[in-house]
Amino acid sequence: MENRRVRVRFAPSPTGPLHMGGVRTALYNYLFAKQNGGDFLLRVEDTDQTRFVPGAEAYIVEALAWCGFSPDEGIGAEDKLPGGGPHAPYRQSERKPMYRAFADQLLEAGHAYYAFDTPEDLDAVRERAKQAGNPNWQYNSITRTSMKNSLTLSEDEVQRRLDAGEAYVIRVKMPRNEEVKFEDRIRGWVSVNTLNLDDKVLLKGDGMPTYHLANVVDDYSMEITHVIRGEEWLPSAPLHVLLYRFFGWTQPEFAHLPLLLRPDGNGKLSKRDGDRLGFPVFPLNWNNQETGETASGYRERGFYPQAFVNMLAFLGWNPGTNQEIFSLEALIEAFNLNKVNKAGARFDFEKAKWFNQQHLRLLPESELLQAYIAEASNRGLEIPSEDFARRAMHLFMDRAEFIGDTLDPADYLFADPRSYDEAMVAKKWTAEAPTYLSDLDLLFAQTDYTEGPLEACFKNYLAEKGFGFGQVGPVLRLAIAGTTQGPSIFTVMELIGSEASHRRIQTAISTL
Repeated sequence: MENRRVRVRFAPSPTGPLHMGGVRTALYNYLFAKQNGGDFLLRVEDTDQTRFVPGAEAYIVEALAWCGFSPDEGIGAEDKLPGGGPHAPYRQSERKPMYRAFADQLLEAGHAYYAFDTPEDLDAVRERAKQAGNPNWQYNSITRTSMKNSLTLSEDEVQRRLDAGEAYVIRVKMPRNEEVKFEDRIRGWVSVNTLNLDDKVLLKGDGMPTYHLANVVDDYSMEITHVIRGEEWLPSAPLHVLLYRFFGWTQPEFAHLPLLLRPDGNGKLSKRDGDRLGFPVFPLNWNNQETGETASGYRERGFYPQAFVNMLAFLGWNPGTNQEIFSLEALIEAFNLNKVNKAGARFDFEKAKWFNQQHLRLLPESELLQAYIAEASNRGLEIPSEDFARRAMHLFMDRAEFIGDTLDPADYLFADPRSYDEAMVAKKWTAEAPTYLSDLDLLFAQTDYTEGPLEACFKNYLAEKGFGFGQVGPVLRLAIAGTTQGPSIFTVMELIGSEASHRRIQTAISTL
């Protein structure tokens, strides 16, 4: 394996929007490939056509592109390589004709057999087993001896059924009472006895392979060296190991990634959890016009792709240092597949927002400013000048997790207050308040209208009158902003200018 070029693949099924757990699997594959100078492939495993969802494949390609790690080969790489690459096609449904030959190879070698049991036959057997106290009946090395298959029927009978066009499937012939061992890069040595494995279907009656046959054949034919996939596929790994052995092929190295867990750690993270707790579990918005199914995405919630990727990388892995903020390039350098945790990774949306905040702060000011102006425009806010936008943005940048957070509390920078904080009005707006504002308005008009002189003027007024800040400060802030919360009111007054400040003070006096 050491002398082979590293080749990994991400092989999702197009059954709906790509879950963030799937994006993490793609990310770990990408990081491992790039770290080792290898190739990252995208293959679509659409053997189950009953679950195919239009638009899902395009969603997968767009999601990976947004994250910044599009494939080197396969679906989505058609602009780099003709047809996506030398192993095209990369959709399993388009590779259907090739799988039959491999199934026949297993039949001829005695590692697979025809099974003619109908769905009704199987339902009846399962029901009888359930009545006998065995609710988990399996078609395996023991029960197959009493079923309708080419192991129990004569050759002539099998041929007759085949000639008559009788429905069948091809099942793997699982060895009896044999230990299947393989080393997993994350979990160490795994050993499973074949008595605990069933005779999985490899080829269905319609000629379409199941995941197991197609997966192994495609990985071999596409020269995949490392299979890095989710923990849910660990139970299938012994069968895949056996298939490699049956074919006489060198098996890839395996690494089964831990699950993404709910915030409380109790169970796998799902869309239902996101809906219930108010956060996305998909990278992009999803809207299926046929079914009406919709889902929100991280991109549309204002997350930066580099922050989303950084957050995902830490769901199951960390560099073993105090560093948490990584670019994609830095992740490639630091990532270690052997250091991925075995235990599930608990998702924390607050931490996800923290990652976005950190990456927001790392952006060049020019990029931040562009995003700020675009967001303001989307909200119908008029930006007087680029300098105004820059200064307004920085007033609220300290606590911002998203660029929109610099605009959410800042309506009063763009328009006179339409209302006033009722609780603070009741508490601070005394009979003397109009006098304070009238006095200050006259003094401010004779002052250089910048933050320093305005604040000095205000403090001199308090000193001369013997007033405390709590008497006058909230009143002035209410008049200018309509609220007593926010950055220095003198900075705000400088930003909106003397004319707007004077108008707001007079409006407050006449209104309140």
